[in-house]
Amino acid sequence: MPRMTLEINGAEHEIDSPSSATLLSVSREKVGLTGTKYGCGEGQCGACTVLLDGESTRSCMTPVRGAVGKQIRTVEGLAPNGDLHPVQQAFLAEEALQCGYCTPGMIMSAVALLETNSNPKRENIIEFMNGNVCRCGTYPRIVRAIERAAGKSLETGGRK
Repeated sequence: MPRMTLEINGAEHEIDSPSSATLLSVSREKVGLTGTKYGCGEGQCGACTVLLDGESTRSCMTPVRGAVGKQIRTVEGLAPNGDLHPVQQAFLAEEALQCGYCTPGMIMSAVALLETNSNPKRENIIEFMNGNVCRCGTYPRIVRAIERAAGKSLETGGRK
């Protein structure tokens, strides 16, 4: 097995893994970062979303060799000192989770959106988040959470 170095959440990790292994399996099984979830395994649901050089990426479809030399950020990397990221805070404030399985991927996609567009319109949010599936159907709360994180919280506590 080839030895590779991955930079995940600002730390280097030396791993032995087949180069065909997915970034999802390596980050969970070799590095121990289990916040990123396995959903469909086909890149369709978004549960496995991480940021790869700042871009929203489906880690279940990304060969680990494709992540070498790039900055990988998982949901664990959003609160390195225990202080929640504004998107995480907004998800809690808006109760934008039910079972929570999709939440790490939703949060990572929202972070990617807000890092490229700090003032998205509701339509931009919906379009960007379109590939993330929530089986519990908390989409209205997810959109409100992203609006809140972007500083668009309504005086009514973010509710319409």
